Amino acid sequence: MKYISTRGGIEPIGFKEAVMMGLARDGGLLLPDTIPAVNKETIKKWQGLKFADLSFEVIRLFAPDIPAADLKEIIQRSYATFSHPEVTPLVKHGKVHILELFHGPTLAFKDVALQFLGNVFEYLLKESGQRMNILGATSGDTGSAAIYGVRGKERINIFIIHPHKRVSRIQELQMTTVVDANVFNIAIRGTFDDGQAIVKTIFNDLDFKDKYGLGAINSINWARIVAQVVYYIYAALQFKEGRVDFSVPTGNFGDIFAGFIARRMLPDHIRNLVLATNENDLLSRFVTKGEYSLGKVVQTTSPSMDIQVASNFERFLYYLYNEDSGRTREAMASFGKSGRLEFSQKEQQRIKENFFALAVNQSETTATIADFHKETGYVLDPHTAVGVRAALHYIDDQVPMVCLSTAHPAKFGDAVLQAIGREPELPASVAGLEDKESRCQILDADVDQVKAFVEANGL
Repeated sequence: MKYISTRGGIEPIGFKEAVMMGLARDGGLLLPDTIPAVNKETIKKWQGLKFADLSFEVIRLFAPDIPAADLKEIIQRSYATFSHPEVTPLVKHGKVHILELFHGPTLAFKDVALQFLGNVFEYLLKESGQRMNILGATSGDTGSAAIYGVRGKERINIFIIHPHKRVSRIQELQMTTVVDANVFNIAIRGTFDDGQAIVKTIFNDLDFKDKYGLGAINSINWARIVAQVVYYIYAALQFKEGRVDFSVPTGNFGDIFAGFIARRMLPDHIRNLVLATNENDLLSRFVTKGEYSLGKVVQTTSPSMDIQVASNFERFLYYLYNEDSGRTREAMASFGKSGRLEFSQKEQQRIKENFFALAVNQSETTATIADFHKETGYVLDPHTAVGVRAALHYIDDQVPMVCLSTAHPAKFGDAVLQAIGREPELPASVAGLEDKESRCQILDADVDQVKAFVEANGL
């Protein structure tokens, strides 16, 4: 298997090089040249495997250039950090199944991919003798998960940009209280989209990228997507017969794109993908109205979804355009100028064949947390509540509905308090964060200021 760019401007490369490249050198996103087909015999062998063992079986299909023994050790080490023996347990509450993805070190689904990616980076850098400066932007959870994935690791410095005072207090503290010498937090005076634009601009400065050995941890890095593919397969295979639907709260399109890949691998097991957004409805409008157009970022209690430019959208666009890299390149150039894309009736039909979608507003999110807790006793975080609301809108009583729970409710105590009248109990991993030393640099949302900070502190 080789990796290609959605924009067609690079020669095919291996998995290891794709991980280190992050964003393709032509500005596109990397994808495998083929999606592995999985036969019934293989699926039968996969059923009942523990999460780490299934991860090895799935990821090795996409990473043939890492020796099997090395890959297995990387994966086992990555998921040994999780507090639940099943890593991503599936629990039934009310009419839906909840896939709990928050049992990692930072209580968010990003840990599933970033514990793995951090260990892959360490492995590849040791193999090559190189050093890396990781640069990423976060809307809340990616930053802390990435920091915990690489803190204290040799040959790596990490620079994480977050929007100043636009993440939850616990999200902020989980990042800024990690004071390892290789960790640098940057709070910009702006939005997540501003931070993501800065990161993409810097990565597209190839001379700067090469000089400072920049590496990507955002979901533009394919290794993150493939690690997330695993939990869709893990959940789907727990239902021995028939197919299953998934509801996915998403802002950057990465998590639901992993579901798109998983469905291509297991079409007989995964049926519908429900795309759930908050008021920042760029992606739900894309599905329901066939337009992809920028709006103003609305601040909500589900800040990880307060996004108006979805980093992974280009990957799906490539498949929507029948793997035509030239057309994908032209479309993204057009979007860069106009902030808008439109699609033909035929393309809109294909979009709706791939996804259902619903935008959930703030009052609906709060009501869903309250109602679900009253009915089941289970506490949802606001992002998961968006997914549950969309799930209940589209649920088919004949087909199991799995809702991805992307964060522990304790990370959003104020939103939970508003909904159910009390804050959720704090897990030990976040209790006492307020009393810890913290470190963060506040900068304008300016490419040159961020570059200068990396230059001053990079390896």
